[in-house]
Amino acid sequence: MNELTSPDISAIRAGKIKLLANAHLPGADLAGTQLPETDFYQAYLVGVNFAGANLQRAKLRANLRGVDFTGADLRGADFRNADLRGAIFIDAQLREASFAGAFLNGAIFNDLDLSGLDFRGADLRGVNLIRANLFQAEFSSANLSGADLSQADLEEANLSGAILRGTNLQRANLLCALLEQTDLTGTLLTDACVQGTPRQLLRAEATQLERPNA
Repeated sequence: MNELTSPDISAIRAGKIKLLANAHLPGADLAGTQLPETDFYQAYLVGVNFAGANLQRAKLRANLRGVDFTGADLRGADFRNADLRGAIFIDAQLREASFAGAFLNGAIFNDLDLSGLDFRGADLRGVNLIRANLFQAEFSSANLSGADLSQADLEEANLSGAILRGTNLQRANLLCALLEQTDLTGTLLTDACVQGTPRQLLRAEATQLERPNA
């Protein structure tokens, strides 16, 4: 299969190219394009504008730092191990997408439906997940230090082995969340709903709120 390093943007926008592995497209304007199932494996896509694009089931295991996915259709997209630092996902559709092992530092996911998504082992430091629906989401071994999950719905989410140092969980719903061997040092839990969670979280609520910056 041919891999394109400098493909024709007009051909991409016309949907004529589906194999873009190793492509070099920094800052390209691909807003509103129809690119379902396109292969972007290891492409360099820093700062690309994918706002409103159709990227259903696309292979996006690439360098996607600072990419704008506002309003994009990303259902079933594969972001495993991708570099998504600072990416914007406002109003994006992400059902069945995978972010396992991805680097998502500072990414914006607030108010999104991320229920059941796979974030295993992902780097989510400083990520914005305010009011996100994370019902049954998979965060085992992920790093959520300094992330903002205030008012997020984490019911039945798996946070086993995750790092939540200094994470904001104020007013979050943690009903029946799995927190075995979770690092909750300095976690903010003011007004969080913790009924049905393991005892260590209840102890954290009682002690760490007194020293939120410990």
